[in-house]
Amino acid sequence: MKKTIRIGTRDSELALWQAHTVQNQLNALGYTTEIIAVKSTGDLILDKPLYELGITGIFTKTLDVAMLKGEVDIAVHSMKDVPTSLPKGIVQAAVLERANTLDILVHKGNVDFLNTEGVIATGSLRRKAQWLHRYPSHTVEDLRGNVNTRMQKLHDHSWNGAIFAAAGLERINLKPDTFINLDWMIPAPAQGAMLVVAMEEDTYTREALQQLNHKETEICTTIERNFLKTLEGGCTAPIGALATIEKDSISFEGVLFSLDGKEKHYIKKSCNFVDYKSFGENCAQIILEQGGAVLMQQLRSQLKVK
Repeated sequence: MKKTIRIGTRDSELALWQAHTVQNQLNALGYTTEIIAVKSTGDLILDKPLYELGITGIFTKTLDVAMLKGEVDIAVHSMKDVPTSLPKGIVQAAVLERANTLDILVHKGNVDFLNTEGVIATGSLRRKAQWLHRYPSHTVEDLRGNVNTRMQKLHDHSWNGAIFAAAGLERINLKPDTFINLDWMIPAPAQGAMLVVAMEEDTYTREALQQLNHKETEICTTIERNFLKTLEGGCTAPIGALATIEKDSISFEGVLFSLDGKEKHYIKKSCNFVDYKSFGENCAQIILEQGGAVLMQQLRSQLKVK
């Protein structure tokens, strides 16, 4: 059976870039495709911090519904936005080769504020906590919207800088010259990776997408997302995770912070490829046993996560 694969995506410039990337790869393999763009709740409500909206998968829910209703066949996401548990009937079909994992600080040409007091903008609790841990005298303002909107808001406000994922800016050629690589900041689980999901029963589409899967990226993101899932952080708690493949082993760094950045639980370990499926969970359990469980309880109360 040959059919047109309908690709669901958010309608931001970055999301469309990601959808077109998947479309081009499928077309190159001989498949017929169509892109269908929709707006998510996360794109429509920009005046509240993400954690206050109380929706798991705020950037993916609209596309989940479209898939379950049969309006699209697949959805393309920034993998770090995707909840660790997918809706019933929807499965992970492909993880594309990972791009830059770094967070970067986009500033306005003068970085003297790093040594004194400054105002930084980000909508991410993870970035905020890590920034305050390193720069406790700074103030962090909330920043929402797609990357284009956030870049414009930085220009319009008197903030000293704003934190972005390097991959997003690089993909749509929006990365300015005035930036600093935050190589000390542990990224969000699966940052820099793109995920394509499909309906579990749709074998034609899943077989097509399997040809796009990048195994090394799949392994690393599986570890990171299992770490996140075991901590029960959802996409809002201040949790960072990064797995990297080094010859015949996998290195992992994971971190859990309090909202103010003062409390930090960190782990760095390595494993072999045989044990990678349980590695992220095992690392998370160590964090939980060493005080992380108490902190997660506090975070759930503070963020009203049930």
